[in-house]
Amino acid sequence: MGYRTLLRDHRGLLSICFLAMFTSSLGQSFFIGLFQAPISERLGFTPGQFGSAYALVTLIAGFAVLRLGPSLDWVPPRRFALIVMAALVTGVVLLTLTPWWWLGLLGLGLVRFCGQGMMTHLGNTLAGREFVAMRGRALGLASMGIMLGETLLPPVIATLLIVLGWRELWWLFVLVLAGCWLPLLLRGPWPPAPGQRPARGQRPSGPRPFRDPRFWRLLPLLMTLPITMTGLFIYQAAMTRDLGSTLTVYALALTGMGLAKLPGALLGGRWVDRLGPVRLARLYLLPYALALLVAIAFGGHFGVWALMVGGGLAMGSQESIATSLLVRIWGAEHLGTVRATLSAAMVFATGLAPALLGIALDLGAHFTLILAGMLAFLAFGWWLAQDLLRQQANEHTG
Repeated sequence: MGYRTLLRDHRGLLSICFLAMFTSSLGQSFFIGLFQAPISERLGFTPGQFGSAYALVTLIAGFAVLRLGPSLDWVPPRRFALIVMAALVTGVVLLTLTPWWWLGLLGLGLVRFCGQGMMTHLGNTLAGREFVAMRGRALGLASMGIMLGETLLPPVIATLLIVLGWRELWWLFVLVLAGCWLPLLLRGPWPPAPGQRPARGQRPSGPRPFRDPRFWRLLPLLMTLPITMTGLFIYQAAMTRDLGSTLTVYALALTGMGLAKLPGALLGGRWVDRLGPVRLARLYLLPYALALLVAIAFGGHFGVWALMVGGGLAMGSQESIATSLLVRIWGAEHLGTVRATLSAAMVFATGLAPALLGIALDLGAHFTLILAGMLAFLAFGWWLAQDLLRQQANEHTG
């Protein structure tokens, strides 16, 4: 069964997953970064103060996802989506209308928590849990919601800012998204929750990933792309300078990265269903590893393009592979808990990585050396996960 059959038979559920991923754009760094200057002015922050506040609310959002994300294993998904959407709208209202900086900061935190955190969690968990034979393809299609946001929203925002203020633009997007969610909330094919709410005072049943050695052996492999690509995005000026390229080439290469995500998602989803997530987990970082080698060896414009395209191919396929692998190891009925733990770990790590890279640059490290460190981290994560992946492959064949 291919993508056409999947879309024909499960259009409603896939629409929910896709829309959740697209809605997460409001809380993604690429979207908020487009409004950094007016938001800073609105809150009365300098750029440095905004950066510190942004890191703080991001870390708090990570803890909140870790605490509240597992509830998707027992809260009905329709109710979960309604609560998250209501909280997201509340965050936008506080961010754009409140005269007090601390309430505006609370609004920014709610946007980050509900957008990047819980909407992404909802879309990935539903796609990974409700599809079995075509799980990889479903996850690949759902992840295209984020790709659409990254590709479509920046030029649309740049155009609309000519005639609208930044606050009116946020309200417009919220109204459009609410209009898309309303029919799905009223008539969508929402599945039931797989588990029951734990009794008051009782610890939820199921896995506790932070206490499971398997989780720690897998985590560096799955965090390689978020950590290293965050560093490339934030320190793009230093990267292009040290590699002998330009920011103009980098901007064009970002478009190449967006285009590369599409075949990464579609082919990755298809291959997960055919070959299994264990085999793909051993291979999917190969394009990015080769890109790092090219950038280290040759630099220049070609090196920047290699990093963006190689990273895009791997990023496009990661979600299908990662979520399918979590289901293989811990089961679909506990996917909300395990995915929430993974999401929180990635938030923490991507919050700390820019600080570590900034220290390295302050100490005079050439960006080629930083790229070599990224390649070493990739190799370490791959090596650490091999025993676990081998065990999973043996259990499946056995």
